[in-house]
Amino acid sequence: MSSHDTTPKGPFGAFIDALEENAIAFILGAMTLITFVNVVLRYVFNASLIWGLEVVLILFAWLVILGVSYAFKKTAHLGVDVITNMLPARGKRLMAVVSALCCLLYAIFLLKGAWDYWAPYAGLDQTSGHWFPTGFEKTRDRAWYETDQVPMLEIFRWLEPLINQGEAYDKLPRVIPYFILPFGVALITLRILQALIRVIKGTQDSLIVSHEAEDDVDRVAQMNATAAGKE
Repeated sequence: MSSHDTTPKGPFGAFIDALEENAIAFILGAMTLITFVNVVLRYVFNASLIWGLEVVLILFAWLVILGVSYAFKKTAHLGVDVITNMLPARGKRLMAVVSALCCLLYAIFLLKGAWDYWAPYAGLDQTSGHWFPTGFEKTRDRAWYETDQVPMLEIFRWLEPLINQGEAYDKLPRVIPYFILPFGVALITLRILQALIRVIKGTQDSLIVSHEAEDDVDRVAQMNATAAGKE
């Protein structure tokens, strides 16, 4: 899949790129390692990591949400541009702006839903309002909810007096894995807003990969030509 990097190339932009790419790579590596170890334990030693499957599921959710954000940043989402390519340049930009605004509105809806789902597990209140937040409303505290099998990590013990009234967690509290919801969707919203600004400024054509099939065909043709030249 081809994409177009429209992010700044300064030191800070490069650092953020490296941070996101390393985080995604770490999650992929951790999922692969845990799954491999679990398979070996099960078929060789007749044992298993009881928390392995749940951790992999949590990591997969983190991977998907971070990947959506990163793909918006790199203009790597797939899309169909057959009709928009028939439009003049001004029409293409207009449709790109409309698409970005629709995505931004949808992301705002997602952000409200993500906060409302995560907030009770952090001992916080959900937002009021059906579509858009109009304030906060009293919400039943669910900070004591734990994951099913994931052991509690000592580095998160500071959460116990903060949100669990000082009571110890036996398992990892759900507030930690569920944090990807408000954080990840907020990041998606930011990336879409940045893309919208770039489209308005004319430094980006659309939110999707442009001419992906043509790019792949050209790349294969170049590889074949290079291989033929070496023979």
